[in-house]
Amino acid sequence: MRVAIIDCGAGNLHSVRKAFHRVMPVDAQLDIVTDADALNNVTHIVLPGVGAFADCMRGLNALPGMRDALQQHVRYGTTPFLGICVGMQMLFERGHEHGTHEGLGWFQGDVRKITPTDAALRVPHMGWNRLQQRQQSPIFNGISDGDFTYFVHSYAATGVKPEEVLATTEYGGDIVAMVGRGHIVASQFHPEKSQTTGLTMIRNFLEGA
Repeated sequence: MRVAIIDCGAGNLHSVRKAFHRVMPVDAQLDIVTDADALNNVTHIVLPGVGAFADCMRGLNALPGMRDALQQHVRYGTTPFLGICVGMQMLFERGHEHGTHEGLGWFQGDVRKITPTDAALRVPHMGWNRLQQRQQSPIFNGISDGDFTYFVHSYAATGVKPEEVLATTEYGGDIVAMVGRGHIVASQFHPEKSQTTGLTMIRNFLEGA
């Protein structure tokens, strides 16, 4: 097992690496990578992101060949992929934070500011919320419908194909919490900060969910 965590300059890499090390086999290898060629021989790819959509996309595009390598190995290949927080948002067609910015376009949809129907709910959405599972997926092995995960975000995906929404959470309306298709899965919440539920999800990802 060789896991690559992509460093596009806007991710909580220490927490992500620590969480993966907790569940990985002792003989597995984990690397933080900025070199596109490093993806050639890995078994899993992880894309974390924290902050603004445009900044994360700019950081990813600044890594020579990385966007093309992701297309080759993930979108048109078979390497298991996990996107986290803005690393999930970047998979959509556009983000609308401080202007309109192009995403990777792997999933249909736009990333827009959360507008809770309850004015008492604050944005950013920060804290523990229940997951409502919308599709059956091995990523949920050992995880119960309604388990809590940890969110920190002001923007969320909209216009997503229903069959690609793995889970939602309720915050003044349904918010897309997870998307997935085939070997690609991504979460708006932070599995690395979601204690037992998050670690179980990471383990499922590594074991071929």
